Amino acid sequence: MALEITDANFQEVVLDSDKPVLVDFWATWCGPCRTISPIIDELATELEGKAVVGKVNVDDNSEIPQNYGIRNIPTLLVFKNGELVDKMVGVVPKSQMIEKLEAQM
Repeated sequence: MALEITDANFQEVVLDSDKPVLVDFWATWCGPCRTISPIIDELATELEGKAVVGKVNVDDNSEIPQNYGIRNIPTLLVFKNGELVDKMVGVVPKSQMIEKLEAQM
């Protein structure tokens, strides 16, 4: 299961992580977000110990999406050592998500 990332824990979970981090920006009303949600949860399980996988609900957390210019959801951001290193917008295949994360491992 993917971690719940909030405005309050973003620094600790994402920016201070010693592992690559995949952050899914989503909302409950977003159909494409619901499509990739099970994939995000699968990745969290499959990559446990190698990468951090989490979700930010944009309706409940406005600071992070604003800071990173999130205009469309789903948007997936990849961080390494506290830096944004990659971005995917829309429904992307699981293989592409894995490829982007593994490039940072």
